[in-house]
Amino acid sequence: MSENHTPKPNKVDYFRVPRPLWRRLRRWLPKAPAGKRRGRKRADDRAVVNGIWYVLWTGCQWKAVHRSWFGVCSTTLHHRFQQWQQAGVFARLMAELARFYQRQRTIQWQWQAIDSRSCPAPLGGQDTGKSPVDRSKRGSKIHLLVDQRGAPLAVYLTGANIHDKWLVDEVVISVVVPRPDAEAVEQHLCLDKGYDYPDVHEFVEQERYIAHIKHRRRRGRAHPRLACQTAQPAHPLVQKAGKLARLRSVRLCPYPHEFCYLRIGT
Repeated sequence: MSENHTPKPNKVDYFRVPRPLWRRLRRWLPKAPAGKRRGRKRADDRAVVNGIWYVLWTGCQWKAVHRSWFGVCSTTLHHRFQQWQQAGVFARLMAELARFYQRQRTIQWQWQAIDSRSCPAPLGGQDTGKSPVDRSKRGSKIHLLVDQRGAPLAVYLTGANIHDKWLVDEVVISVVVPRPDAEAVEQHLCLDKGYDYPDVHEFVEQERYIAHIKHRRRRGRAHPRLACQTAQPAHPLVQKAGKLARLRSVRLCPYPHEFCYLRIGT
């Protein structure tokens, strides 16, 4: 696949956040407390972001990050991450990255796709539930909406016991940049058979999408041969959700939204 058809970077430095991304991230970071402080000097934000960046890409434990790598201990990395999470830094960064992507490459609104992926969450958290595909163990489900290249435009997390059909409206509403008018840009939405329900069809039509929903075979009914069965594949979405679900950071973090916002934005 050529460079024009994928948002994936060619080479990633796991130890250092790219400068363009850092310039956009730092404007959202809380200001350092003013005045003199007793004790050790406050860790530099850039060094902390580099440490968080490393954890996101490698999926390692916080305590596995050595102080000599970034000049910051793992406890400080985790503490600063939690502070920024509570301040909504990563959610705002997701919107900023989507706007940057729109300016640099233009969002491909014509074809969009929604899908989800379940992942274990053994430590629990606010977005967990009994997984129907993992012997009722605690788990989360990552819901993504992507454009034609597979670039994420919305991410939404729920417990693993929430059916996909209930989240279509939440995912579409969660798109971080305004959608163009349907009369100006024809927009197709691809969904698998887990979304083949009347209320989903009604919502998709209400949002002025052209639906491409794989048919869910009903007992005793013939299989319809509809034009909407020839939708473009959503493989970039499935691959990206699968990579996220395998990350230990996402599985064990009580606040996995923030890992998804920064990780998939790359």
